[in-house]
Amino acid sequence: MAQSPITERTLSANGLSFELLECGEGDRLALCLHGFPSHPICWREQLPALAALGYRAWAPALRGYGKTTRPIGAANYTVDKLLGDIAAIIDASGARSVVLIAHDWGGLLAWFFAARRIRPLDGLIILNAPHPACATIAYRKWKQMRKGWYIVAFQIPWLPDLLLSANRAWALGRLMVSAGGKKKIFSAGMIDFYRNKATGQGAVTAMLNWYRGMMRGGVPPELAGKFPGIETPTLVIWGDADVALDFSSIADAGKYVTDLTLHRLPGVSHWVQEEVPDQVNALIGEFLGQRVGTGFSPR
Repeated sequence: MAQSPITERTLSANGLSFELLECGEGDRLALCLHGFPSHPICWREQLPALAALGYRAWAPALRGYGKTTRPIGAANYTVDKLLGDIAAIIDASGARSVVLIAHDWGGLLAWFFAARRIRPLDGLIILNAPHPACATIAYRKWKQMRKGWYIVAFQIPWLPDLLLSANRAWALGRLMVSAGGKKKIFSAGMIDFYRNKATGQGAVTAMLNWYRGMMRGGVPPELAGKFPGIETPTLVIWGDADVALDFSSIADAGKYVTDLTLHRLPGVSHWVQEEVPDQVNALIGEFLGQRVGTGFSPR
C-alpha cells in the first residue's frame, strides 16, 4: 500500500495562524507536538505511519515556530497560553477522538494538558519529555541540573537570542548535532532546514520565550500541591542517551499515571523519533493496538 502524502496548509485557531503538516483523513486525530528548537517536520516518519493506522495525523508548528504567528514578548508564551493553543487546534479539527503524541517541550505541555483534562484524550504518547512533578524534584539534583544549565542561560535578555541566531542560526544547528552525541542523526540538508526555519524575524527569540514564559509566568497550580493523576492510557518512549534530560525527570511518572507503559531505548539520543523512527513507529502502533484499540497488535 502506498503511503499517504504529507501536505502543508494553514490552520486558524486561538486567534493565531498555524503552519500545519497533515497526513491521512478521518475523525480520529493523532496530534503531534514538537519541541525546542524543532519543527513539525520532526514527525515526517510518524505522520504516514499514523495515517496508515487510520488516523488523521496533524503536526502543527507551535506558537512562534516556523510560519506560525509569532507574538512578541515572553508573556505570550506562558504554559496556559500554549495549552490554549492545543485545545483550539483540537477543536478546529472536529475530531471525535484524539491521541496526543509529543516530544520535548511538546511533551511537557502534553503532561499538563492530560492532567488538567482540558479535552478528552484516548491516548497519550510522550517521547523524551519530563513529567512536571518528577522534573521539579530532578532539577534540584546535580545530575539534572548539570544537563539543564541552558534553561537558566536562556533567561538572559537578548544575548542568547543573538548568539543562537547569528550566521543563519549556526549555533542552533550545532546544538542539534551535539545533542545527538557521536551519531549522525541529521543529514546536512535537514540541519540546513532547521536552521532556515530559525532565521525568520524574531524566530529564535520566540523559541527562547517558551523558557522565559515558563519561568516568569508563575508556578503552575499542579506543582503547588499534589499533581493530578492521569487516567488516559499513556506510553513513554525514552532515549537513554539524552544529553539534556536525565531519566530521573520521568522515572517516577508511574506515581501520577494509572495506565503507564514505559520503553527505554539504550544508546538512543534526545531526538528519538528521528534517530530510530522504525522502532518508535512500532512501539506506537503496538500501544495504539493494545491500549487504545487502534493500530496493530503483534502476532
